[in-house]
Amino acid sequence: MDRRRFLSASLAASALPAVGEDTTTEDIAKYSEAFVPTRAITKGPGFHWFGYYDKLQFDPANRFVLSNRVEFEHRTPGPDDRILVGMVDLEDGDRWIEFGKSDAWGWQQGCMLQWVPGSADEVVWNDRDGDRHVARIKNVATGETRTLPRPVYALSPDGKWAVTADFARIQALRPGYGYQGVADPHRAEKAPEQSGIWVMDMQTGESKLVFSLAEAASIPFRDAPLHDQWTWFNHLLVAPDSKRFTFLHRWRAKGPDDEGFAVNNGFVTRMFTMDLDGGAPYIIDPSGYTSHFIWRDPGHICAWTRPEGREDAFYLLKDRSQEVSIVGEGDMPKNGHNTYLPVGDGIEWILNDTYPTGVRRQQTPYLYHEPSRRRFDLGHFHSPPEYVGEWRCDTHPRSSNDGRLVTIDSPHGGNGRQVWLLDISEIVG
Repeated sequence: MDRRRFLSASLAASALPAVGEDTTTEDIAKYSEAFVPTRAITKGPGFHWFGYYDKLQFDPANRFVLSNRVEFEHRTPGPDDRILVGMVDLEDGDRWIEFGKSDAWGWQQGCMLQWVPGSADEVVWNDRDGDRHVARIKNVATGETRTLPRPVYALSPDGKWAVTADFARIQALRPGYGYQGVADPHRAEKAPEQSGIWVMDMQTGESKLVFSLAEAASIPFRDAPLHDQWTWFNHLLVAPDSKRFTFLHRWRAKGPDDEGFAVNNGFVTRMFTMDLDGGAPYIIDPSGYTSHFIWRDPGHICAWTRPEGREDAFYLLKDRSQEVSIVGEGDMPKNGHNTYLPVGDGIEWILNDTYPTGVRRQQTPYLYHEPSRRRFDLGHFHSPPEYVGEWRCDTHPRSSNDGRLVTIDSPHGGNGRQVWLLDISEIVG
């Protein structure tokens, strides 16, 4: 297949932000190109994005696409900065349908907006209610909204449970991945006993602390104790069979009020898996380098990491064992946001992307067919230089439920960050 025959003429004509004083209009037009049919499904006024890559953005019928909307870019959100939440109707001229607001959000993961698995009508997102973070569940057909007493991080695929962490704690130790507006009551504690991971019933809101930061810190890393480290959890994700979940345990030597505290440097990571009730905890990746990951099936996780004695790459990790095998060796050489397409047996096609590369700062979402080792770049999309650090705009590619459409967040069209729709049906069909 000649993927370049799908070049989108509309992208070639887009007016992109200049990347240098001597950059000509003709040069700018070359900074982005798509290799599959591509269009923006959101537009101004305002800026739109979805956020993280491991949430359900499409409704079961693949008609409605969720999105956040914000009125500014290029700075840290404050406690009074509110976003709107809504969805795009792909069958009605990409019409924007607003249905709520959030006062608990960040640039990288939004407000955890997502469809409740198994429901055609219910969506959930995080918000702030006074001095606490909560979750809103809205039926977009009836308009009925209910509130759960804790925010959500990830939902079980059966739609019954949410796993969540302490977003105030995350914000204190990894700003940009937690939420403003609620103070961390354990800010002065390195590994508090009352902060950690909760499992919450999506119907009743009842929750239980199943693993505390103190418990995690009691488990040594390379035979060294962690009680003197500032520790937190993030990046939770439930296995496809809704029985176990995974999360990252991270720590750093300096706390948020220490001189020399650095936002993006100096932390170590290991990955756990655990039963939903907190049982059978297991360190599936003890390397200290775990980054982006996704469950491939109930027994395996595909993660970017560096196992001892091996190079940085994507590896398939077998749960409750130290079995690892490299994935896409040489074909996926850079860290990215990886998921599996829901086509065929669900383990052949990997959807992934890159960070901005080269002088043109191009981000490249792509498909990788693991059995044949074929890679299909879906396009190269320019990210202007002001999109860096906490307020960068990663493409975070997400697929529709039938695996024929992909959405990305990108500012390459010259209108700030917007949501773009890519048709991949001729590749996977």
